[in-house]
Amino acid sequence: MKLSRNRTGYYIKEGFTSIFTHSLMSFASVCIIIAFLVIMGSFALLAVNINAVIGELEDENIILAYVHENLSEVDARALATSLLAVPNVTNVDFITREMAMESFIGRYEETERYRDVEPDWFRHRYAVHVTDVALIAETQIALTEVYGVSRVTANLTIANALVSIRSVVSGISIVIVVVLLAISLFIMSNTIKIATYERREEIAIMRVVGATNAFIRWPFIYEGFILSTIGSMSSFAILWALYGQLTSRALGFQSGLFSLIPFTGISATMFAAFAAIGFAVGVGGSGIALNRYLKV
Repeated sequence: MKLSRNRTGYYIKEGFTSIFTHSLMSFASVCIIIAFLVIMGSFALLAVNINAVIGELEDENIILAYVHENLSEVDARALATSLLAVPNVTNVDFITREMAMESFIGRYEETERYRDVEPDWFRHRYAVHVTDVALIAETQIALTEVYGVSRVTANLTIANALVSIRSVVSGISIVIVVVLLAISLFIMSNTIKIATYERREEIAIMRVVGATNAFIRWPFIYEGFILSTIGSMSSFAILWALYGQLTSRALGFQSGLFSLIPFTGISATMFAAFAAIGFAVGVGGSGIALNRYLKV
């Protein structure tokens, strides 16, 4: 146990020593990680905000279920339980005839023209909110089968457009992140290869005197871990600061149609993602770079 702790301490010490000994390469590696994570994080934040806007539009794209005109208000209100039992329905809001009339008149500036409008001209109805807008057509059909519902309307064109936009945004975001990850891993690996090339004689001597691959590899692994930790935490702080500035400046231009998601709301997820990706790039890059030089 003590030997294991001594070896771990040696590996960490050698990792730190290597960072300062090859400071230029270390600085380049950290900069690569920072650049990659800041760019990737920016695209991720853009995608999150776009999805949030789409989500808000989806919430507004409700289904209207009109109650049969022969049902009283009490019976119409009793339909809520049946409507909530329909798959994909999350919430329903009951709208009386009077409320429907006020909403209709409120759309027009010249309300005097509609002073003779009576509540009986309208039907009780429900505004139905769904979980997945992609299933809105199936939900519309299911709602029409509920006893007491005479007609169901939904804007399928807008719903399908929102689904298409979300799919495109998600697909592009995934492709960009994967491409950036591959490029960053390649650059990081080659950067560490250059650093390892400068120490190839040292590695060869260690092999000659009987050092195992693990004994040679671990200091490089710790070095990559340290560099990736510095890079990922630095990029997280930089992105937080930049996003905070963008959020404060955007407050003066927001028109109420949308608002940027606060960074604190996604900071934990972003932090975990940065730490995991930084670890994969730093440690993975170190492991890939060493494979060649351990075969001597």
